[in-house]
Amino acid sequence: MIKAVLFDFGGVIASEGFREGIAAIAKKKNLDEQSFFRTAEDIIYKTGYVTGKAKEKVFWETLSRETGIKEDYRRLRIEILRRFVLRPEMLSLVEKLRDQGFVAAILSDQTNWLDEINRKKPFYNRFDYVINSYVLGKSKRDASVFRDVAKIIGIKPHLMLFVDDNVQNIRRAEETGLRTIQFTGIEDFKSRLEAAKIQI
Repeated sequence: MIKAVLFDFGGVIASEGFREGIAAIAKKKNLDEQSFFRTAEDIIYKTGYVTGKAKEKVFWETLSRETGIKEDYRRLRIEILRRFVLRPEMLSLVEKLRDQGFVAAILSDQTNWLDEINRKKPFYNRFDYVINSYVLGKSKRDASVFRDVAKIIGIKPHLMLFVDDNVQNIRRAEETGLRTIQFTGIEDFKSRLEAAKIQI
């Protein structure tokens, strides 16, 4: 019986601002979008920015050094932040789940950007827990994060449902004993909830 539902942020609760923003920067700079994204994604983990071990400036300086982009990072970051657009229908589904007694949490590989987005358009209050890799010091690339979250929430892994658009994160969660749904769209998500006998 599921007692808690964990949601990824970018790509689930909101549109995927990092991927879309990086693609926009690549296009603006006439760079290959896929290659530029792979480099940016590698750097955000390698520098430790996503786990709070480095500041944002370090990420942008490293990206500039490795790709040759030359622009004030304060302008570049806007390309990312403005593309994290909250999905009202997903927030409504979260509310319905909480009304039925489920614990609802965000589990996101994010940075200080998550707090910044929340300050502009508050959504933390829709969740019982907001667990951000930048604060936790560990990302979903480390499967032990799911056991950590289970301890934080106080619910055993096999009683939690994890929703993410990233198949690698889904696999690591499953290896830890969580039930999972790979998010591909809101209508499919609703159907998958019903298949899991969770009425909304």
